[in-house]
Amino acid sequence: MKVNKKRRARLSKRAGAIIALSVVMAITIGLLYLGFNGTWLDSRGLYKLLPWLPSPGSNGWPDSIALGLTLQGGSYAEYGAVMEDEQQEEGADTSLLLEKAIDVITRRLAGIGYPEFNIMKWGAYGIRVELPDTAVPAETLDLIRTMARLEFLDPEGNVFMDEQHLEAAIAMRDGSGRPMITFVLTNEGAEIFGDVTAQSIGQSITISLDGIPLMSPSVGEAIYGGNVSISGVSEEQALDIALLLQSGTLPFELELTQTDTLSASLGMNALGTIVTALFVGFALVLLLMAVRYRICGLLADWSLIIFILLLFMLIAAAGIQLTLPGIAGLILSIILAADSNVVFFERIQKELHAGRSVAHATAIGLKNATGVVFGAYIATVIVAVVLLFAGTGSVQNFALTLLLGALLGIVSAFVVSRFLLLHTTHIVQKPSLFIANIQNSAAVPAANGEAK
Repeated sequence: MKVNKKRRARLSKRAGAIIALSVVMAITIGLLYLGFNGTWLDSRGLYKLLPWLPSPGSNGWPDSIALGLTLQGGSYAEYGAVMEDEQQEEGADTSLLLEKAIDVITRRLAGIGYPEFNIMKWGAYGIRVELPDTAVPAETLDLIRTMARLEFLDPEGNVFMDEQHLEAAIAMRDGSGRPMITFVLTNEGAEIFGDVTAQSIGQSITISLDGIPLMSPSVGEAIYGGNVSISGVSEEQALDIALLLQSGTLPFELELTQTDTLSASLGMNALGTIVTALFVGFALVLLLMAVRYRICGLLADWSLIIFILLLFMLIAAAGIQLTLPGIAGLILSIILAADSNVVFFERIQKELHAGRSVAHATAIGLKNATGVVFGAYIATVIVAVVLLFAGTGSVQNFALTLLLGALLGIVSAFVVSRFLLLHTTHIVQKPSLFIANIQNSAAVPAANGEAK
């Protein structure tokens, strides 16, 4: 009777495992189809789910994932420097001023989220800006050439402070939730502002940006402390003004002279070649895993396919623009995901060599490998976070894709791979089928009881 009950329990676990794995397989196949083909989510065609997986070929990149300048091309804008009379009379160093302008524009473009762009001197008095947009928005063109000269004017209209007395500009909200800008003045600026307001009680002072008044409040009392807040602006204006002032002031005016489209710097067929290389490399990894670790290798392949499906889906959903360093971050995260499976399998193999059953060896092997795998992922996450906050442009794009891949890799390793392995142990009992380099006789001591 006890034998029959144990047999029925094993059959029940086996049937449950087959059903669970079949459901995961159906979901995987469904996601693969959607990833490559997309679909209409409404019978009337109101919304289309765009494909998010690349496929081999020059036209195989999905529209749902934007690409950077080197991979897809974009547009360029050329600006000419308009020197002031004083600068020309004083014989200002044009090369030095252009370098300063390029530095300011770089900070501005990085501040509005461009992961990749090129800025260079153009001729003797010009600057060329290359962006991954097929058509550069007018707002971006204006942002690039805005001088961002901040001026504080007394009641007579005389300038008593400028951007040199500004320490920081912060876009924030007031107590009622309305957008505002707070200027943090230097110590010298705070003293000057306090003295002028003390002498201007009952009158108005003006704060302007490039000659356009931002506000002209009436002074009710002397304002010391070094914090000046401006309200009555939209959230977009607050963010733009704060970015302009934080990035610095252009040393001269810039005049837009030309805009046009730009081809990919790596060539028209480079993207198709990259995608094909990714497919070939991934196929070789899948083959190696299957040959080396047998059923465990096939489960690892399955887990990696789910990992890539979800990784590209999250990139598309988050609107992350991929650059060449970003693709490198993806490849590194895929390698890390494959390596975590290898660590699991080696620990499982060690337990099988000790004579444990497949189910018991898998449970112990996963438990013993948890610390190693989790530690590797945490180290990767820390590095990615540091690069994300310390780097700019393409470095941030690399860090972002690596961070996303590492976080998803933790889920893949400790949820997906673990689920597949533990359920498969209810179906496969022979160690030689489960993993390579294991003899069936190795599990004989566990046939009548688990090895301790």
